[in-house]
Amino acid sequence: MDSRIVPVPLGKPTFLDSPRCDDLATLEADVAIIGVQHAFPYDMDASTLASHAAPAAIRAQSVRWAPFLSHYDYDFGSDIFAGRDVRIVDCGDVALQAGQYAANSAATTAVINAILDRGAVPFTLGGDHGVPIPIFRAYEGRGPIVIVQLDQHLDWREERNGVREGLSSPMRRASEMPWVAGMAQIGLRAVGSARQQEVDDATAYGSVQIRAEELHEKGVAWALAQIPKADRYYITFDADGLDAALAPAVLTPGFGGLTYYEASNLLRGVARMGTVVGYDVVEVVPHIDVANITSHVCARLTVNLIGEMAQTGQIGRPR
Repeated sequence: MDSRIVPVPLGKPTFLDSPRCDDLATLEADVAIIGVQHAFPYDMDASTLASHAAPAAIRAQSVRWAPFLSHYDYDFGSDIFAGRDVRIVDCGDVALQAGQYAANSAATTAVINAILDRGAVPFTLGGDHGVPIPIFRAYEGRGPIVIVQLDQHLDWREERNGVREGLSSPMRRASEMPWVAGMAQIGLRAVGSARQQEVDDATAYGSVQIRAEELHEKGVAWALAQIPKADRYYITFDADGLDAALAPAVLTPGFGGLTYYEASNLLRGVARMGTVVGYDVVEVVPHIDVANITSHVCARLTVNLIGEMAQTGQIGRPR
């Protein structure tokens, strides 16, 4: 048993009912699913954020689609994986220790490094939006990468309560990493943690900022054309980037967000632009969900991205 991970227990659903991995040293996969339940909290209340249950909830909802992967899908014009044999393996969750936030961050980086070393693409189920920070660190020496963020918020805070790696800071931390060559932030709207200084700093860095209203007016094709050109992309997807009617169970629901097809076509469009080297979905809060719709839509959008990676030949082999 690999001490770095906690495998999905027998009797509990894996993502798409995929095989379990209990030793990263023997991982053989195109896509490796990994859960990260916690990051750095800002205070004691945040240390028990209910998004820790999201990896299990998204796995459970993904199983709805497992029997239909070989069926014709009208959104793809074929079966989702284009007739290819795509190896998806669920590696369970990163083994975390209560209260050991720095150690847990380092453990997350180590697990993502191990997955990348095995030639698999890590697909991370969070957790809050602080989770991607240690994931980004695993790409040192594997860049350059461009990060595409789907989110309601800018996430450019330097710190909150002295915490520099919390859920309001992932894009600022990413901007400090030399292997991150650029970023696009899509779905921005309303008010969040950003003040004018954060907006100015993100603009000075060169972040492409696209408001949700702009996307609605100008379309997905226009938004994709604004994303910096790159060979390798990492996608970080905060579920609150979706409209509240579609994703009510998030840490900060917001009106006017992305529709299902906007989000799906953005994810798929990035996969057509270059190689997707990593992905995370964060900030689902299962205990306040309505008929599991938030976990369900995040599971389906994740499947759509894997599907487009198969459609473009990035992963899988002909059957």
